[in-house]
Amino acid sequence: MDYRNFDMKSNLQVGEQTTTIARTFVANVFSWMFLALAITAATSWYFASSGMIKYLFSSTGLNVLGWIVMLSPLGFVIALSAGFQRFSAATMTMLFIVYSIVMGVSLSFILLAYTGSSIALTFVSTSVMFGVMAVAGYTTKTDLTKMGSLLFMGLIGIIIASVINAFMRSSQMDFIISILGVVIFTGLTAWDVQKVKRIGEQAMEGEMTRKLTIMGALTLYLDFINLFLFMLRFMGGRK
Repeated sequence: MDYRNFDMKSNLQVGEQTTTIARTFVANVFSWMFLALAITAATSWYFASSGMIKYLFSSTGLNVLGWIVMLSPLGFVIALSAGFQRFSAATMTMLFIVYSIVMGVSLSFILLAYTGSSIALTFVSTSVMFGVMAVAGYTTKTDLTKMGSLLFMGLIGIIIASVINAFMRSSQMDFIISILGVVIFTGLTAWDVQKVKRIGEQAMEGEMTRKLTIMGALTLYLDFINLFLFMLRFMGGRK
């Protein structure tokens, strides 16, 4: 009986330690995500308000620098994903911070296209939706893997549809893509938060955990940004 009691206490202690580590991991992921969002917002505002955005344009539209700024965020995401095994945690952290700055420059265009009040309203609405789905993903006991796989397939679909519509310029297709985008990234938020929680339950202190923290923050950052941009199509008041 003494052995059984000791074993039970040990299991409880291990369970409590696992829960604490998981919560710390999730908290760190969200902290980095919020920091990246703050950097992006500040960079976007400064770049648009200071007039520096004019250096991205020529008389015919975007110049070479403008195209580099618009396409470089994709390059950073690919670099972070492909270099996960090779990069150190410090390198990944630096790339993530630089990425959030570059993303801020690329998003400065929306400050010229939409009114400040509609951007603020959309941001608040996005924050509420993101928060609700994050809590749902963290607390649900249901395995969201199948739903996440379907949503990811839907994401590939809207990317293809967006490329096609870039040539067709159909307002109806654009409206449908926007609706699907909101639905998909709302669902992906819950799925990704659940994945972050499960990774945290298996995480240990060390270099790998710090790198997983940055990748988790990047994933949730992308969910928030894309949800915001798709909602802006509905709620944004154009200047």
